[in-house]
Amino acid sequence: MPFIGNQPALSYTSFAKQDFTTSATTSYTLDHPVANANELALFINFVRQEPTTAYTASGTTLTLTSATSATDDMYCVFLGKAVQTVNPPSGSVGTSQLVDSSVTSAKMFSGFKNGIDVIDQWRITSNISLTGSVGVDITTNWERVDTCSPALLGTGMTESSGIFTFPQTGLWELDFQFTYNNTTGDTRYIFTTVLLATDGVNFNVAPLVITPHVARSEGDSTITVAYGSYILDVTNASNFKIKINANPSSNILLNGDTSSTRSGIIFKRIGDT
Repeated sequence: MPFIGNQPALSYTSFAKQDFTTSATTSYTLDHPVANANELALFINFVRQEPTTAYTASGTTLTLTSATSATDDMYCVFLGKAVQTVNPPSGSVGTSQLVDSSVTSAKMFSGFKNGIDVIDQWRITSNISLTGSVGVDITTNWERVDTCSPALLGTGMTESSGIFTFPQTGLWELDFQFTYNNTTGDTRYIFTTVLLATDGVNFNVAPLVITPHVARSEGDSTITVAYGSYILDVTNASNFKIKINANPSSNILLNGDTSSTRSGIIFKRIGDT
């Protein structure tokens, strides 16, 4: 229908309710003024009371015929007062009220706490000689990537003697790349393993085994790359730590460089734990 003036923004209505703290009295104060008792639906111990007989009301004064006790449950619904808001009442919107394709991914994830808020990159700076059939923790030659406009988002990882500590709890994505150079004959396998400590001390083989990767050389130099990725739920930032262990079948070089990332790890915090 036609409307003169500004269109009201108050579009949704719901009846107001008031809960009372009861005591041994017949007099109570209403949150909203009323003309008479018929504008209230009063309930005592979940039983509806009869207006004018069990109670009277005028303005903000509610008067009971019989006094309540402190153990009574009493509330009222203001039948003559509908509270208008610009938002629909809580719990009133269902899927049938939503237009198809009206909820975009941007709206869905706006303010959504889970999201990438830490990115950190580390690499091996120079070659490390590995002895065949001997598992070795990679404790040296680590640096944060610092060439070619590297990204560092948030508080990065802490590294000490090859042990990485997480700055905060959450879901972390770990992406690995390790390059090996075989110059001394056949290399039948290279196990590159992530060791995880959840108590800050005792490292065990985590389910983050990169491969096992198979590389074979018939006397010529062979370069092979091991890749891996894992989602880790870090529930304690102080105690969760990782380190890398490499175990080739024969003598081999783990490649490193200070200007390009031949071997390294990318850490990404992708959400809350």
